[in-house]
Amino acid sequence: MRQFVGRRAWLGMVVGLGCAAGASAQTLTMGVGSPVSSLDPHYHQLRSNGEIAQSIFDTLVSTDAQARIHPAMAESWRALGTEGWEFRLREGIRFHDGTPFTADDVAFTLERIPTVTGPGASYSGLIRPVNRVEVVDDRTIRLYTSGPSPLLPTYLSQVVMLSRKIHAGAATADFNNGRVAIGTGPFRLVSYTNNDRIVLARNDQYWGDKAHWAEVNYRIITNDTARTAALLAGDVDFIDQVPTSDLARMRRDSRLRVAETTSLRVMYLTLDGTRETPGPGMAATGGGALDRNPLADARVRRALSMALDRRLIQERVMENAALASAQLMPPGSYSSLPDLPVPAADPEGARRLLAEAGWPQGFQITLAGSNDRYINDARVVQAVGQMWTRIGVRTTIEAQPYASFIGRATRREAPVNLLSWGNSTGEVSVLLNSVLRTVNRERGHGSSNRIQYSAPALDSLIGQAEIELDEARREVLLQQATRLVLEDHPVVPLYLQNAVWAMRSNLTYEARSDERNDPSSIRPAR
Repeated sequence: MRQFVGRRAWLGMVVGLGCAAGASAQTLTMGVGSPVSSLDPHYHQLRSNGEIAQSIFDTLVSTDAQARIHPAMAESWRALGTEGWEFRLREGIRFHDGTPFTADDVAFTLERIPTVTGPGASYSGLIRPVNRVEVVDDRTIRLYTSGPSPLLPTYLSQVVMLSRKIHAGAATADFNNGRVAIGTGPFRLVSYTNNDRIVLARNDQYWGDKAHWAEVNYRIITNDTARTAALLAGDVDFIDQVPTSDLARMRRDSRLRVAETTSLRVMYLTLDGTRETPGPGMAATGGGALDRNPLADARVRRALSMALDRRLIQERVMENAALASAQLMPPGSYSSLPDLPVPAADPEGARRLLAEAGWPQGFQITLAGSNDRYINDARVVQAVGQMWTRIGVRTTIEAQPYASFIGRATRREAPVNLLSWGNSTGEVSVLLNSVLRTVNRERGHGSSNRIQYSAPALDSLIGQAEIELDEARREVLLQQATRLVLEDHPVVPLYLQNAVWAMRSNLTYEARSDERNDPSSIRPAR
């Protein structure tokens, strides 16, 4: 059901906004839409987890709002020919308890990551090129690779550093209870209440620019209406994932400021065609058993893609808070396909293709997704289900909280899932490696390959791209890999989600393409 703040309720809450004092010089209260599943920074590669991790902890390399990399804990780095990279660490960085940060802590962090098991995407994929570590001295570390690894510094912008002294032997529960949630970042942990709020205090000994806020209250408000209401009532100062139904009014409201940009997050459907026999959630049109898996046929997967009206989803469902897309990266970005327009829906062509594949009467299928994670996620799966039902593929929708949904998706309990990947490194290689490369846990391949997809030609192109030093040639390889994916349809891209924030007019924030909520970058407007 469409959720919205009615005009009368909106006016009433605006009174609260006008009467509230606003963000004080000391405290910032944020209302965010995505839960944090753990304070262990290596538990699950989620955007919400990562943004909290990078407030408490820190990375060797940082990224700006346009996903460009900059020095952070490492003041410089250089390639060791084709053998790896050397990083020179900043002097004087300390953890919140005063423990010095040294090169051995980098070595420990890389040792720990493969030992941490979470429910989804693993950080192992980001450190997969590293096969040997050399601690040269306290401020110098060399990461050796099996061949050229041009993107390793970029990958490390997503990996926060821990301390061997503090974190050796620590379990995920030790982070969640606060015992070892001790980092080098701009904020210290004060308290963590799961699925409710996180309270942070400014780290006045931080090595970098000090945050404006002495305290940050990071409130998790997954309900869209409640998040908007909290801002309008003056209960919070800043929200993310602005509901599309409220966006136009927020843009017009002089008491508020809106920041938005096209994000690097692509929303896509996974089509589980790697099973020869039908899995759960599939049946014949009349409800009987199927003798084969329709999704194993590339023609069926293509037909399901052809039936989708992506522009309608952008305009009606997402209310233009998204960019319709048939590919994995934003237009004009590195590794995107410049000659791939958004196709028009072709339901008649889809029906013909289904008949050609031996399914003239269609079949029944289950489409699963979250209802609290991404903008209008429940509405999107409903729209897709209606489009497929019109071509004879009767679709049952199962939308549920993300915490339950993601486990089911990993267990392959539905043949189709609405999933997402934020290409926060600014190019497509991590998505290809994590979501579509043949699963190899030891090498960090396919950590989020939930449909067990495997294509040797694709694997070869990904492997070539990750060791190609020439950026132009690497881009061509990534584009070729993307074309293979889009021709085979193991995943079906729908749109790129906009990153949208709203805040009091006396605050300012630069919209980030990686969607990250960074309290250090929220500042009073001048």
